[in-house]
Amino acid sequence: MPDRVPLDLGGTLASTMTEPALERLRAHLSMEDAGAAKIFSRRSRTVIPDERILERFRTDCRAVLLGDPDINPDRQLDGESLVDEWGVTWLRPESGHYIPVRGPFTNLDDPDPATLNGYHWPDPGDPGRYRGLRQRAQSLHEATPYAIVLNLGVGPVHLCQYLRGYGEWLMDLIERPAFAEALLDVAANFHIEVTTRALNEAAPFVDAVCFGDDIGTQQRPLVRPDLYRRMIKPRHRRMVDAIKRFGKPLIYHSCGAVYPFLADLVDLGIDALNPVQVSAAGMDTARLKREFGSRLTFWGGVDTQVVLSRGTVEDVRREVRRRIDDFAGDGGYVLAAVHNIQGEVPPENVVAMFEAALE
Repeated sequence: MPDRVPLDLGGTLASTMTEPALERLRAHLSMEDAGAAKIFSRRSRTVIPDERILERFRTDCRAVLLGDPDINPDRQLDGESLVDEWGVTWLRPESGHYIPVRGPFTNLDDPDPATLNGYHWPDPGDPGRYRGLRQRAQSLHEATPYAIVLNLGVGPVHLCQYLRGYGEWLMDLIERPAFAEALLDVAANFHIEVTTRALNEAAPFVDAVCFGDDIGTQQRPLVRPDLYRRMIKPRHRRMVDAIKRFGKPLIYHSCGAVYPFLADLVDLGIDALNPVQVSAAGMDTARLKREFGSRLTFWGGVDTQVVLSRGTVEDVRREVRRRIDDFAGDGGYVLAAVHNIQGEVPPENVVAMFEAALE
């Protein structure tokens, strides 16, 4: 049992904040002189808050990130779009973050597995991904008391959606399963190779590993549970096994209504679920804890969709108390916002979340 509820801001790919949110928080805390923020993800415009802010809130996790590839890093096309190493074009709407708008297989009418053979795939062994990784992890491990989280990015569900298109890929699962599974294997194999290389470098100095792969929407699972178990879960199992070979706990990120998959996640060996989207269907926190609290740690849970973004300071304090009451009775809870804190969230509410948790 921890002596208090552990807190996270900036520790995982979905529990940090955007650059506009950090700028507002700095101004509110009179910390404008902190210097340039460390980029977490350029595409989502997320950053790791300054160490002074993390220490002020007494957060307990620090992120370790892979580097950019030497070959084909993100290439800016103009001020609003870029192309990544997979050949996916991303567009940034005004005041927003980048979204994928076109992939190399988006417009194929009837693809089959042979379509993938001639494509020039990224190299998982690109040295740029791992350069300095061991040193960064070791420095944090030896110089700080925090839990060090190795962040591996997104998994095959997301990557297939980027490469093929969201709607097209969902239809492929039903209409062209051979192609869908071949594409899933390309993505999973890449992720497993990157995971293995990264942990060969950094495993002695990291306490947990995180990757994300959304399998839920606001109202329901992304796919039927039986379809998940037949086509996606076997790839997730191989990815989880690659991490477990190094003896590391795994934080799995999925937004949305994922209650129907929780038994599957436990079966895979996943240790923690992030971000626990409490505004999604079926994600009642008391029920989640009652049914799965002995087998899963819940990481997140403080509503951003309504409470943090539109609520009062007292609303935030009530929200924090509710989630701690539901989740933290016998451990197994890391308090964080549900996904990355966006620019419209009042900085007063960010401060209230952490102060209420510490109280």
